[in-house]
Amino acid sequence: MSDRLVRCPSCGATNRIPPLEPGRKAICGKCKAPIETVGGPITVTDSTFADQVERSSTPVLLDFWADWCGPCHMLAPVISQLSSELAGRIKVAKLNIDENPHTAARFGVQSIPTLLVLRAGKEVDRLVGVQPKQEILRRLEHSLK
Repeated sequence: MSDRLVRCPSCGATNRIPPLEPGRKAICGKCKAPIETVGGPITVTDSTFADQVERSSTPVLLDFWADWCGPCHMLAPVISQLSSELAGRIKVAKLNIDENPHTAARFGVQSIPTLLVLRAGKEVDRLVGVQPKQEILRRLEHSLK
């Protein structure tokens, strides 16, 4: 496993993070703030949405999906890559609409996959359907300026 480049959420410095041994945590080489290194998107539910998304100190890319959805499975590897590449800058989360209909209804999700970009729980951008990774990155950069 190779080192990852992770941006510090506090100062924005890019840090090279080697694979960590259990119990060790990464800190920024510049400002010494802790750096989240957990790989992969987090799972959000109707009951955890407020804590994990609305109260998030960083913007959130939220993937609305379902297990039966073929296009959702096509997009899943891209979502995982974005989670690793954007760690510390953007929280990446997934919400299964079959198991969590309240949040999906709250945001008027009528088609999946749907990606929402949220700040403090408020929608700032929406992408519907399978999108190329570069388009998702472009939209994230544009909506988070």
